[in-house]
Amino acid sequence: MKYFLIILLLAHGAIHLIGFVKYINPESVTQITHSISKGAAVVWLATAALFLLTAIGYYLNAQWWSVAALTAVAISTILIVSVWSDARFGTIANVIILVAAIVGFGTSKFRNRYVSDVESAFTTVKETPAAVLSEETVSALPEPVQKYIRYTGAFGKPSVENFKINMAGKIRSAEDTPWMEFTTEQYNFMERAWRLFFMKAKMKGLPVAGYHAFKNGTAFMDIRLLSLIKVEYQDGEKMDVAETVTFFNDMCCMAPGSLTDNRIEWLETEDNVVRAAFTNNGIRITAWLHFNNEGQLVNFVSEDRWALEKNGEMSRVRWETPLYDYREINGLRLASRADLIYNYPDGDFCYGKFEIANIEYNVKLPD
Repeated sequence: MKYFLIILLLAHGAIHLIGFVKYINPESVTQITHSISKGAAVVWLATAALFLLTAIGYYLNAQWWSVAALTAVAISTILIVSVWSDARFGTIANVIILVAAIVGFGTSKFRNRYVSDVESAFTTVKETPAAVLSEETVSALPEPVQKYIRYTGAFGKPSVENFKINMAGKIRSAEDTPWMEFTTEQYNFMERAWRLFFMKAKMKGLPVAGYHAFKNGTAFMDIRLLSLIKVEYQDGEKMDVAETVTFFNDMCCMAPGSLTDNRIEWLETEDNVVRAAFTNNGIRITAWLHFNNEGQLVNFVSEDRWALEKNGEMSRVRWETPLYDYREINGLRLASRADLIYNYPDGDFCYGKFEIANIEYNVKLPD
């Protein structure tokens, strides 16, 4: 689709050169029977250049490409009307480009909310170097947790203040609905307790974007078709609790060095299972962390997660994230894959499969 639009923009722009050539050498252009004035010829040439600029911007994923496309289509439409009998079929290309530009504009505007929140979160990032994680730092933690941190290779590295992660995978809303493939970009900020998650997917061939924001205990989820049409939106107290669970899950699975956080209370340990509570901004959730003998965290289970049902209501359902395929990712041994599962009374429902593409710790605001 991307290269089809680029070719269409270039071809449509090239066709507009005919109007300019018609003014320079009228006899050489038979496609246009109307005469072209000098002023109109300049506009035809400028429109061709604008379509070329749009194609370049679209290829480079520049945010301004959709505005350039809308401007080019508007001028092109006026030119086509002026020579309607000769150029009316150019309207087809303009309609296609117009739809793509509207979707592009909506995508840019929707994503900018996420980008703005990321920039805001970075205003609290400390300039001083993070403390180095040591054996002494974790000495009060349960032995399975210490073993896990040791296994991941987090000792000797700076404690986690924030991280950026890119993931891919697939997600679905029910057993009888098809999987949607997706890619994600996410920033987590530990001390401020912010989790900003932006997802791009396709539903029946149409682009879908989703933004999950968790800001110190307040959360919302906004899913939009074409980045314009809301297909799902959730916020409120239950969402706040659910995303507090997710934030703690991220700490355990993706940032083991953050498990020294004083908001965590280690409640009980039985063999390789540890029960913990995480409290932030008045919200307290609990979870069971399951480890194997090697020191790997192999599952995270919580009774405090809420699920969106088909009737639009939220219900409290046991939630687990089995973890697989430990490998080295940016200097740490982490689980690279996870399933997201709700344990309903009538059976388990796996609604998501995630795989880490890349993760960076203690990042700075991107340029």
